Amino acid sequence: MNALVATEPKVGGEAQYLTFVLGGEMFAMDILGIKEIIEYGNLTTVPMMPAFVRGVINLRGAVVPVVDLAVRFGRPSTPVNKRSCIVILEVHGEEGVQDIGVLVDAVSAVLSIPAADIEPAPSFGAGIRADFIGGMAKVDGRFVIVLSIERVLSVEEMALLSQAGDGKTPAREGEFAQ
Repeated sequence: MNALVATEPKVGGEAQYLTFVLGGEMFAMDILGIKEIIEYGNLTTVPMMPAFVRGVINLRGAVVPVVDLAVRFGRPSTPVNKRSCIVILEVHGEEGVQDIGVLVDAVSAVLSIPAADIEPAPSFGAGIRADFIGGMAKVDGRFVIVLSIERVLSVEEMALLSQAGDGKTPAREGEFAQ
């Protein structure tokens, strides 16, 4: 698949988002942190990783962990199909920038979404942790969940989960553990 080139948000509060399907639902993420999209394959499993870490890939000599977003959201593991792909993202953490891959069912399109068409995240009802949701975008008469990738892929939180060994998302104050 082709790599995406990140562009600056347009004047007027419009930004570009990659839309993708996960478990039959449409999600979006800002393209500014996306390095490329690759076909699913050549994944090496690593023992004793949290359940949401599917494995690692060799990306031009670099070891890149691959996170199954469905498991990260507390759902069953994503079945791999012919449209499954890995979105490679640059994630900023306390120890610098790290490339992380996320497994998605299918990539849909890159859309320009005006800021006015993005509503605040709901406090309940989306089926994933509220702090993972950056907002709800209105696209073609339906809502698309805009992810807060820096929270979903928090290197520090994932490292803590890896040390805990259970791979489950810890409960936040006022939330139930998944």
